[in-house]
Amino acid sequence: MGAQLRVYKRRIKSVTATKKITKAMEMIAASRVVKAQRKVQASTPYATELTRAVTAVATGANDKHPLTTETENPTRAAVLLLTSDRGLAGAFNSNAIKAAERLIKKLEGEGREVDVYVVGRRGVAHFNFRERKLADTWSGFTDEPSYADAKKIGEPLIEAIEKDTAEGGVDELHIVYTEFVSMMTQTAVEARLLPLSLDEVAKEAGATDTLRPLYDFEPSAEDVLDALLPRYVESRIYNALLQSSASKHAATRRAMKSATDNAGELITSLTRLANAARQAEITQEISEIVGGSAALADATAGSDK
Repeated sequence: MGAQLRVYKRRIKSVTATKKITKAMEMIAASRVVKAQRKVQASTPYATELTRAVTAVATGANDKHPLTTETENPTRAAVLLLTSDRGLAGAFNSNAIKAAERLIKKLEGEGREVDVYVVGRRGVAHFNFRERKLADTWSGFTDEPSYADAKKIGEPLIEAIEKDTAEGGVDELHIVYTEFVSMMTQTAVEARLLPLSLDEVAKEAGATDTLRPLYDFEPSAEDVLDALLPRYVESRIYNALLQSSASKHAATRRAMKSATDNAGELITSLTRLANAARQAEITQEISEIVGGSAALADATAGSDK
């Protein structure tokens, strides 16, 4: 076997092994994205009803609650970025990071100081590589997030917005995550969680009517709002975590399918080259045999003379 043919055989073997790995990862991601999508659908009714409850309490409060009242001149804002712990997901992480960078730049351009909170090792690595300070980070659960993870993330954020800016608090809380639209489409989006915009909240909750019911609250609407708002923030973060998880698995499945297809095409191309090299070797061997035979015949004929 010639040196060139050995190179082709070695490359075919290597690409075939890679194809098996990418195919297995594609199948794993396909099974996980279905589970993640079901969790997103299961969490939506709770988030919707909780949003409606928050809207009803906020509209029924006599005085504006601090967490529903916008500051006239906000000076500090918090941005929560959701990425994944692992790569091999195409542009999933880079799109979310770019959306967060645009939001941070916009807020800083409006005169706000921005505290950045990051979920996922990929996002943390991005900011650490650029030596940019992070307020807090979380990782290790992005593939299968739980409500306990959302609660753990929400605690410091709620604490930050309840503080005065002079004490290190923030006036606004924004979140950047990847929304799961379909198996083929995942979009990086940003939303403001706090202060609440009642019209936007009502729209998200599906309340299209302008007339809202009146309630009597005991002990007071403000106390009820104090209890509901943390749950609202946690439910929104949890839903965003599930959306990001489903989006990541869908992006991984698409990336691995593309890698598997490319590996198959490369194997076909290398096989053709290997066959051509083998054919060239056979042709050369035949030519050498025929040439040697002709030379031997000429030598024999010369000796007979």
